[in-house]
Amino acid sequence: MLKNSGASLRVPGHEPVTESVADLLAHEQPHDYKSSSLSVGPAGRKQPQIELPENDGRPAWNSKLQYILAQVGFSVGLGNVWRFPYLCQKNGGGAYLVPYFILLLIIGIPLFFLELAVGQKIRRGSLGVWNYVCPRLGGIGISSLMVCGFVGLYYNVIIGWSIFYFFQSFQQPLPWSECPIIKNGTLAIIEPECEKSSATTYFWYRQTLNITSSIAESGGLNVKMTLSLLGAWIIVCLAVIKGIASSGKVMYFSSLFPYVVLFCFLVRGLMLKGSVDGIAHMFTPKLEKMLEPQVWREAATQVFFALGLGFGGVIAFSSYNKIDNNCHFDAVLVSVINFMTSILATLVVFAVLGFKANLMNEKCIAENSEKILGFLNSHVLSHDLIPPHVNFSQITRQDYAEMYGVIKTVKEGSFAQMGLDQCLLEDELNKSVQGTGLAFIAFTEAMTHFPGSPFWSVMFFFMLINLGLGSMIGTMTGITTPVLDAYKVKKEYLTVGCCVVAFFLGLLFVQRSGNYFVTMFDDYSAGLPLTVVVILENISVAWIYGTKRFMQDLEDMLGFRPYSFYFYMWKYVSPLCLIVLILATVIEMAISPPGYNAWVQELAQERFQSYPPWALAMCFSLIFVAMLPLPVVFIVRHFNLMSDGSNKLSVSYRKTMMKDMSSLGTPDESHFILTKPGEAPPPLPPHRALLAPAWDKPPEPNSLSPKSCYGTGYQNAGISPTSPTSPESDS
Repeated sequence: MLKNSGASLRVPGHEPVTESVADLLAHEQPHDYKSSSLSVGPAGRKQPQIELPENDGRPAWNSKLQYILAQVGFSVGLGNVWRFPYLCQKNGGGAYLVPYFILLLIIGIPLFFLELAVGQKIRRGSLGVWNYVCPRLGGIGISSLMVCGFVGLYYNVIIGWSIFYFFQSFQQPLPWSECPIIKNGTLAIIEPECEKSSATTYFWYRQTLNITSSIAESGGLNVKMTLSLLGAWIIVCLAVIKGIASSGKVMYFSSLFPYVVLFCFLVRGLMLKGSVDGIAHMFTPKLEKMLEPQVWREAATQVFFALGLGFGGVIAFSSYNKIDNNCHFDAVLVSVINFMTSILATLVVFAVLGFKANLMNEKCIAENSEKILGFLNSHVLSHDLIPPHVNFSQITRQDYAEMYGVIKTVKEGSFAQMGLDQCLLEDELNKSVQGTGLAFIAFTEAMTHFPGSPFWSVMFFFMLINLGLGSMIGTMTGITTPVLDAYKVKKEYLTVGCCVVAFFLGLLFVQRSGNYFVTMFDDYSAGLPLTVVVILENISVAWIYGTKRFMQDLEDMLGFRPYSFYFYMWKYVSPLCLIVLILATVIEMAISPPGYNAWVQELAQERFQSYPPWALAMCFSLIFVAMLPLPVVFIVRHFNLMSDGSNKLSVSYRKTMMKDMSSLGTPDESHFILTKPGEAPPPLPPHRALLAPAWDKPPEPNSLSPKSCYGTGYQNAGISPTSPTSPESDS
């Protein structure tokens, strides 16, 4: 009876029923956990029941809506507003949506569903989840934590920039609407750096960042940006300290407000001259682009980061759910909302950029028309070359194009010396602007031409702050939740400590050269390490734990079996796609010279510069440090140099379980052994602790040994592979 730490009760006319003590003590809660029972006496007698409590001491979401909004707030971030539109513009307009949507189906939704499911099932953060699923791959959680830390450091700097612009927007006119005037005695001239670039560009690089000309020049701290960063960390710290109960309420505003602003901008943008040209440019597909591997690689990367895979925030948020929550519905819903948000943001961006492109095109036509008038007045050009219907006071795009074509044909030999530009609207629309350039230069320039520009500027930057805070709260939760699950630390102290340390480390990014370090961390700290983290998550569940077993767990947890589509995605397609993505990323890093775009003050423009040796070492150190826990944890646990902690339940869960167990009278396993009708449970020596796994026993043949990677609950059960209810591993 005690051979396999399990026992069966033979009921006439039925197959044997197998139960395991460790299954009850692990987080393998049954689907109908409120009515789960365990027979301890003769047949026919009413049996005592163990009811797993609705709230095991772990915080829980107040409502499903709060949880969905939190996941949406975490996954929908600044990348949806400035990264997705840039990639859409760069990679073929509407044609880019096809590979993005395909990869969202085969990579995004399946892996997002996987993270939601393991977090909800095991009810721990990323550290506990991957220690529990596969102790040798417990470094996944640590690497995820480190990547969260790296990203949080520079991501909050961007929120600080948005806070600075938000407060600067309460001015009429906006401070970046005109170039500053320098007075030298009686002479007043426009600032040369601003005149060579533009008012918005000058305000960003000189008055906001006060940037140096290279990463090697520190330039000291930028006081304005330091104070903005401090404000950003105070807001994030207060939000995380309040916990999910309060932050869930905040999500009602922070997650929904950006959509209000985006819809307002879309309506306002569609009323602007030229907005339709921008939207038409977006949806005009360049189908030949779909054949380029680079487009698919960038689409896969965007899908990957848009949903926040591998950061731990998704797992942390889902760990506060009820065990029977329909996480499949959540995965599809949040993924679709994320995709539709990207489309909405792209419509807004292209409407505004279409307006800006028309303004720039009109400015170009006006300047070149002045040149042509000068050539006519100086008799360099004959008036006969100008079509009679052309009116220089109200010249149209078509009139200029006709006039330009005639002059170019007639003056073919000396045309280059005339310095006339073609002024094509398409050229303006094709100017790719990404990241901070889109938000803090292109968008701000367009808003200076809006009626009531300060109002729209306040709304825009308040939206960016909300988008950033939603992602930052998720990132910080991905850091604090695993630590709180693993150690007895007071949440307030941990959160404040993390924020204080992060602020002082973040001073690196608020030097005058700080923008170059933001670019470095964005390029190197997350991309490759996070992709490796996610593929190991996929492999540990699909190949080590077993896809069939995981599907059965999901059926027990959700009450229905997920589609077979997910089986094949987790087992074959997603790992293969991730391997290809890793190889493509490594190749891209190898062939692309590592460097950054430095702002050269004398030229008033950006110029590519290679990283100096110390900065190059820093780039690769970010990758190395983030991935180091993966091999280190594997080695120390393979050689049993440290405990894996895989059998430790969270403190709150263990206390609640022990309280329920104590009502049954005896702490011994013998109390739970199912016996034949009429037999009393045989006594067992009291030396065996209730929660201790039987590691002193040799593993059964073909079973998942405690010294190898094993699946949730089954390793503790000690179920023999020959047992009638033993789950079949397909790994």
